[in-house]
Amino acid sequence: MGAAQGAHYHADMNTATHSAHRAAPRPFGEYLRHWRRHRRLSQLDLAQEAEISTRHLSFVETGRSLPSREMVLRLAERLDVPLRERNALLAAAGYAPMYRERPLDDPALTAARQAVELILKSHEPYPALAVDRHWNLVAANRMLPHLLEGADPSLLQGKVNVLRLSLHPQGLAPKIVNLAQWRNHLFERLRQQIHATGDAMLSDLLEELRGYPVPEGAQDLQMEGEHLGVVMPFRFRTRLGVLSFISTTTIFGTPVDVTLQELAMETFFPADAATGEVLRKLAPG
Repeated sequence: MGAAQGAHYHADMNTATHSAHRAAPRPFGEYLRHWRRHRRLSQLDLAQEAEISTRHLSFVETGRSLPSREMVLRLAERLDVPLRERNALLAAAGYAPMYRERPLDDPALTAARQAVELILKSHEPYPALAVDRHWNLVAANRMLPHLLEGADPSLLQGKVNVLRLSLHPQGLAPKIVNLAQWRNHLFERLRQQIHATGDAMLSDLLEELRGYPVPEGAQDLQMEGEHLGVVMPFRFRTRLGVLSFISTTTIFGTPVDVTLQELAMETFFPADAATGEVLRKLAPG
């Protein structure tokens, strides 16, 4: 990604993760049982979904029967297990990982990287950014720095976690006009992600964010502008006045790479004409 685009990538794509490291030594049956219960399925439910007998599934979970590679993948598919954890399931069953994980600047991901660059740059003069599975900033267009003015420099060093930066009292929280509403929105998104992935690091992040103090009066703000969870307003105080945004999230539809499955792009749109006019004036060039 070119420097002129103001985007940057972090080498936050390690070949093994916190959760995968912890799961790898576990027997396959125990790991499978964890995901089945996490999805709130009985053995009968999963057996019917996977078109196998309940007895065979029970034998697999207790270690009395070893699953084939095809069976591991079928169960992972029925349980909607993320690609990273599918690799861990395969390893626990004694098979080689199936899904590759490479940094976004790897030559093999050139097409994907160019797609990210195109989306971010073409979204100017409106802010847009890309984050990894833990909400660490991976890339951004040239408009994002306008929203980061005044944040404590310590929050902008190393891996920049956009949720921590947004809700930290020394970050952007004092500038968010509808902070209580925005907090609730982010917490709900994080809870859904935790449910989907079972990621312990995300659970820790949610607990950390919940512990941040809320400025006095923020809890009394009226919850206006949300339309059944489809559109969430984001009102942000800047030196040029209050800017109003709505945001959308873009993900890769059918990835076969762990990195791409976990990559998300957040694009902000002006919610009113005044915000659009201010952003156009701020745009480089």
